[in-house]
Amino acid sequence: MTDERLASRARELGVMVSYRDWRRRPVRVGQRSLAAVVQALEAAGPPGAAGPPAVPGSRRAGPGRAAAPQAPPLAPPERRAWGLTVQLYSVRSRRSWGHGDLRDLAELAAWSARELGAGFIQVNPLHAAAPAPPVGDSPYLPMTRRYISPLYIRIEDIPEYRRLPAEDRGQIEDLAAPLRAASGSGALIDRDRVWAAKRRALELVHRVPRSGERESQYRSFTSRQGEDLAAWAAWCALAERHGPDWRAWTARLRDPRAGAAEVAAGPLAARAEFHAWAQWLADSQLAAAQAAARAAGMAIGVIGDLAVGAHPGGADAWAWQGLLVPGMSVGAPPDGFNQRGQDWSQPPWHPGLLAAAGYRPLAGMLRAAFRHVGGVRADHVLGLMRLWWIPDGLPPAEGAYVRYDHRAMTAVLTGAAAEAGAVAIGEDLGTAEPWFRRYLAGRGVLGTEMAWFATERGGRPRRPERWRRLCLATVGTHDVPPVAAFVSGEQVAVRERLGLLTDPEAERRAAGRALAAWRRALAERGLLPPGGEAGPGEFTVAMYRFLARTPALLLGVSLADAVGERRAQNIPGTSSGYPNWRVPLCDARGDAVLVEDLPRVGLLRSLARAVSG
Repeated sequence: MTDERLASRARELGVMVSYRDWRRRPVRVGQRSLAAVVQALEAAGPPGAAGPPAVPGSRRAGPGRAAAPQAPPLAPPERRAWGLTVQLYSVRSRRSWGHGDLRDLAELAAWSARELGAGFIQVNPLHAAAPAPPVGDSPYLPMTRRYISPLYIRIEDIPEYRRLPAEDRGQIEDLAAPLRAASGSGALIDRDRVWAAKRRALELVHRVPRSGERESQYRSFTSRQGEDLAAWAAWCALAERHGPDWRAWTARLRDPRAGAAEVAAGPLAARAEFHAWAQWLADSQLAAAQAAARAAGMAIGVIGDLAVGAHPGGADAWAWQGLLVPGMSVGAPPDGFNQRGQDWSQPPWHPGLLAAAGYRPLAGMLRAAFRHVGGVRADHVLGLMRLWWIPDGLPPAEGAYVRYDHRAMTAVLTGAAAEAGAVAIGEDLGTAEPWFRRYLAGRGVLGTEMAWFATERGGRPRRPERWRRLCLATVGTHDVPPVAAFVSGEQVAVRERLGLLTDPEAERRAAGRALAAWRRALAERGLLPPGGEAGPGEFTVAMYRFLARTPALLLGVSLADAVGERRAQNIPGTSSGYPNWRVPLCDARGDAVLVEDLPRVGLLRSLARAVSG
């Protein structure tokens, strides 16, 4: 195929042959990448299953395509609110088992509302991982986006737990005791160890007969969830027996209908029922956490998080393999923080086949995301417009953007939010088309602003009055180190050690200039003494006071910032060498901070006052 013909075919399929990078410089996609993406699209979809037009166009449904979903714009929150942003697994209490759980969420939400005046609490994705070790650490690479990880279940809150025989309760206490002790030590989170204990405890509780009322509630839940829950439970049962990657199963089991039928009719049916039951428990405890948050006075309550994709060997990819494109992975091109680009190891939806399916899989997933929460933050919401596809075997920088029908995709998101009476937030950081941010705002989807990336020409911090109103404003995210690490320069040192920087010395100079610019900006507004070298705590308070001067409707206060933590939860672009997603909540000395300790943390109260004024 000639270069011109390849470019023409790419455009027909919605593949962008060029784009603007994070510096707004034009970049042309290489022929090798373009050919691989075109071939993958053509192989995965039947003739005519093209993507959306290259520019916004007609909403008429073409031959073989379902009519695009439509939904009215969402209404924004009526008044400003602030809340804590937390990685729930890292937030432990004296009663949790070495891993934060939904009772911890309920108690933290209620306390922060009553004592600090918080209006919401935003958590990481609670999506489920593999049902048997090794349990994946990343909440952004789950086995399913529809269901909750049973790691977040508080065993002692299950009503049937109270009717266990004394011997079984003693066994469960023996399982829990060493994990509770680990919570107080500040040791890294060990999901395999936690899940081995919780799974055994759940199996003991599962033996206890349910009351008539409880049985009715369970049957109602499974009936409402229908085939989706049955597919998840069947995949779990098969994964326990054959391994957590369906691509390695026999040909018969790789077919989701045949695999589910074999589970339902065979000896694995009991294991599938166990996993369905565990989802009922997790669903009930999340509902209780949201109820506790609202009862304590939170206007919004829990804000969940939706990962951009799922594991290629997991349950979602198994159930919806006909709509996903093999040989491709979603990621991001190089940017200022990740100069080699990112590969998230997730298969993308085929834009044409998803449209032909009437977006039903996406709609079901989003309805699940909005269940029992007051809002959802959609990770990489720019994926509703386009996704960076990386062909297998190529580095992240050698990908291409593939367009999706942004009107239809956004309508599915806003429709699910409206149905739930909830807030929709889009994480729209990174390389983005400005018009799409405006489009999302017009549909009532709040954007995301982060102080470290909010700059004007010359690298000067963007003046607070120039920030967006319709957004969730934060100082940082889980993918960057806390404020204390920026003040100390650790955020450059750790990335240099991991080999993520193409020019470490230039990055150190740039970080020094950025920090100096922030010190000047904060001093100009009376938030720091002029010319002073404020320590991490004072600087952190000043940053959040700056945040409060923006018009943003939602202000997020990182709990990690509030306790003086220096480590990032995740360093994008790494899969080893750093304990991604395993860092427990600790103070500047590395000592564990438990939920019960938070009332005595002076910095947390200072930050609450900073954003409440």
